Amino acid sequence: MKHIYRISVIALATLFALPAAAQAPTDGSIKDNRTNPDVFFLEMGDAPNSLELLPGPPSAESVQFMYDKARYDWGKSIRKTERGEQAFRDARVEGQNLPDAYSEAFGVYISPETTPEIYRLIVGMREDAGDLATREAKQFYNRPRPYAFFGEDTCNPEQQTELSTNGSYPSGHSSLGWATALILAELNPDRQDEILERGFQMGESRVICGYHFQSDVDAGRITGSGVVARLHADPNFTKQLDKAKKEFAKLKKDGKVKEGKRPQVAHGFREPSK
Repeated sequence: MKHIYRISVIALATLFALPAAAQAPTDGSIKDNRTNPDVFFLEMGDAPNSLELLPGPPSAESVQFMYDKARYDWGKSIRKTERGEQAFRDARVEGQNLPDAYSEAFGVYISPETTPEIYRLIVGMREDAGDLATREAKQFYNRPRPYAFFGEDTCNPEQQTELSTNGSYPSGHSSLGWATALILAELNPDRQDEILERGFQMGESRVICGYHFQSDVDAGRITGSGVVARLHADPNFTKQLDKAKKEFAKLKKDGKVKEGKRPQVAHGFREPSK
């Protein structure tokens, strides 16, 4: 009996001595850096807890929901406009082609061939922002999406079945879109206005298409900002960020970066006379 006890103690000690990655189950229950380091820098529990960070989604009887409904109606009203066409294109933006959606605003075509370090940075944080940052609140509230709530189609009905498998609040795409914009604006502050505007549009496109309520999108921008702050404390992320900054500096030195808008003079101030 004592012999069996010693073996059990040694086995347990060996188990807890293993690195976290070795302990990660292989049944799909873990979705983070341990099981997919190509799209996660963080592990579960590293990102700010969206359930603790955010208030609950507006109830259908609230004034806030009246605003959600007004924005939903606005989105439907412009689906056949040029902005609506952009929202339709944004609806088809997924993980691997996300960097391309920001290339024009960034001033450089982002791809594995032209900007491998920048591409690796953006794709590498994809699920930190789009999944980990929103996961807890999504699972807890499981809010119906607007198209399901109102019984109407989105701008792209072929995606509706897939989208219905997870909650609407907060918006993972808006979280990812805003987080991506924040990081790219850090890399290229000369084009921060264009980049941040693009990130804002990615969230608004979710409203126009009917995939999310406006409150889902607003909450997603909060989670996106929170996970970017946390990523800056992660050594693997900061190492990749440094590589991306060096790559961008060389692109700029070689004249391969499109110039941004000239900064506007702040209201109430004048450039000094010469």
